[in-house]
Amino acid sequence: MRRLLLSLALSLPFPALAQTVPAPSTPAATTAVDAEKLDLARIDLPALIECRKELADFHYLAPALADPLQAVALGWRPLPQANLFMTEFMLNTPIMVFGHATDHIAFTGDSIIGLLDLPDPRPLAKQLELETAIDTPAKAMFGKELVSIEEPNAEAGVTFIRSVVLNVSNVASHPGKTLVGCSYSLDLAEDPEPAAATAPSVDAAP
Repeated sequence: MRRLLLSLALSLPFPALAQTVPAPSTPAATTAVDAEKLDLARIDLPALIECRKELADFHYLAPALADPLQAVALGWRPLPQANLFMTEFMLNTPIMVFGHATDHIAFTGDSIIGLLDLPDPRPLAKQLELETAIDTPAKAMFGKELVSIEEPNAEAGVTFIRSVVLNVSNVASHPGKTLVGCSYSLDLAEDPEPAAATAPSVDAAP
């Protein structure tokens, strides 16, 4: 649930992605992607938003967010920043996301989002069988972790967790809109809890 809440929070601008999520490819491979024009045939926005792609597919879009010319070449028109934590684009060609048409997408942190003309996110969250994180009159956030895979890195002596989280929410900066999207993350696994034997037990006899 902790990772689910973090993925739903809309609390991190996309440029920080490179600092918080280790790149899955080598530096040489990343440089090659940055140096070439993005291949439109490789980019499936509905599949990315619906959590049907992988972290590498999400990272492949990074040059378009860093270079407005590449975004325009993909048919994305950069929009004024209505929300401090969202980088938004209008699409020349609308896409279908979970049966709803939209020409408005956004990126935030490790997430790609479709903005739908749905005033209440709850019916869509129920349709997708998502868990409730927050549900108040002002704010609604729902999500479900679809993928959670441990990936040990023997060379570094650490373990990463590859996670994919589907989320639905609303946000005050976009009234009348439902935000639906997917978070693709690769995080360091948390340290294990201390063994119970090392802590005093409240049930121990005096």
